[in-house]
Amino acid sequence: MKNHKCYDLIPISSKLVVFDTSLQVKKAFFALVSNGVRAAPLWDSKTQSFVGMLTITDFINILHRYYKSSMVQIYELEEHKIETWREVYLQDSFKPLVSISPSASLFDAVSSLIKNRIHRLPVISPDSGNTLYILTHKRILKFLKLFMSEIEKPSFVTHTLRELKIGTYDNIAMVHPNTPVYVALGIFVQRRVSALPVVDDSGRVVDIYSKFDVINLAAEKTYNNLDITVTRALGHRSHYFEGVLKCYQHETLETIINRLVEAEMTLSYVVLCSL
Repeated sequence: MKNHKCYDLIPISSKLVVFDTSLQVKKAFFALVSNGVRAAPLWDSKTQSFVGMLTITDFINILHRYYKSSMVQIYELEEHKIETWREVYLQDSFKPLVSISPSASLFDAVSSLIKNRIHRLPVISPDSGNTLYILTHKRILKFLKLFMSEIEKPSFVTHTLRELKIGTYDNIAMVHPNTPVYVALGIFVQRRVSALPVVDDSGRVVDIYSKFDVINLAAEKTYNNLDITVTRALGHRSHYFEGVLKCYQHETLETIINRLVEAEMTLSYVVLCSL
């Protein structure tokens, strides 16, 4: 990874959506849905600079913070501008935008993702100040799969998940089919997870409710009724769902990387690890 630059991961053609902070929050989330993207850099016209990112996590935080009942409209989502939301929500916790140069190594990019506990890293040109691409875990995994045969393979990728002690096996955050959506949103916020296994009464995983699924509330314009169950909400999925992706403790990390890339999923999406 030290021998490859972030520029090497930028595709020849890709979609990049940028929002001005004066845009209404509701319109911004509708734009995310219509463009099929999960996050967008934020441009502040006053400072003439990129100041942050708007993600599905922001949508979840707004719903969780202001939802009262299905009888009360979420004013903050309907009327607030992005800059207002940032002022209200961030307040003293404000952090500058974390970005990286296209000439920086991929190793530096991965280190930044881990250090700052973020899922998306804007690649910004130091010359023009323009955002060129949003680097994600998914893109990095795809890179590893494509170039694994051309580089010296690290020994750890041939080890099993059990040997590497990868996975969470205790105190797993989960929901049931009849769990209200607003309860699931609270778990997303409190546990800081990206997806929740949907478990039936026998303890069997029957589905996955991810942060990305939450954006369907904006697509369907049903975010004012969060009393509906997770099962009903999943019935409005806008993308095809092939089922719960599984991996096993005896499988190697290389096998799992290939499976995730082929399924076009990321580690932020729940993977069920079994014995």
